[in-house]
Amino acid sequence: MHISLTGKTALVTSATLGIGFAIAQGLAEAGAEVVITGRDQQKIEHAIAQLKNNVPNAKIRGFAFNAATQEGCQQIIQAVPEVDILINNLGIYGVCEFSAISDEQWFEFFETNIMSGVRLSRHYMKGMQAKNWGRIQFISSESAFNIPADMIHYGMTKSAMQGVSRGLAKALADSNVTVNTILPGPTKTEGAITMIKNIALEQGLSEADAEKYFIQTHRNSSIIQRFTEPREIANMAVYIASEQASATTGAALRVEGGIIDSIH
Repeated sequence: MHISLTGKTALVTSATLGIGFAIAQGLAEAGAEVVITGRDQQKIEHAIAQLKNNVPNAKIRGFAFNAATQEGCQQIIQAVPEVDILINNLGIYGVCEFSAISDEQWFEFFETNIMSGVRLSRHYMKGMQAKNWGRIQFISSESAFNIPADMIHYGMTKSAMQGVSRGLAKALADSNVTVNTILPGPTKTEGAITMIKNIALEQGLSEADAEKYFIQTHRNSSIIQRFTEPREIANMAVYIASEQASATTGAALRVEGGIIDSIH
């Protein structure tokens, strides 16, 4: 299967590192013109330089706008009025006991993880409908199904994301615009690598054994028994963005190594 996204413009939020960066690179490798966003101008410039180094002749632009706010989303829309592919990757997480989660934290998680995607999808879907082609993706998490007891506010937003995605797919029926969520499991991003190193120091383990320790302790239902790589998430995102995935919509697509213990 040869995937070509030549002539398509893609927007990936929070794409200076980790999963977002890997998705941006995968889309660029498939020929798309890619726009990335983040909050730090230096990180944007560094990511663009890396992407152009990794993908010769890549068409990459970037903007330091905060998609977690209404103002930031509007700035993105003004800078990039239309896209063919929208990847709603922005998200925050954090461990906190339920009794200690403040109202402000609940609203921050909802604003960042849900409303960023809602605002951008609400705008870009119109252009996609007019062209009768488009792809909208939400990067969710296996925590949408396995709500973590120590991150209930995070799990709630990921569950809500499933509802938004499924409903939007139905709202865009018969338009050749598909809407899907992708559910990663623990992924070896920069933050995860730091966490693994800390576990290794605390437990007196090698980093490889520290990774296994985390999976066995916190995600023991994993079938692959390891962290996924950002590139593995990106591979799914690129396929779902392609013409070949035209019949896949309204779906929650797992790239979580089998952690969710269900055949549904």
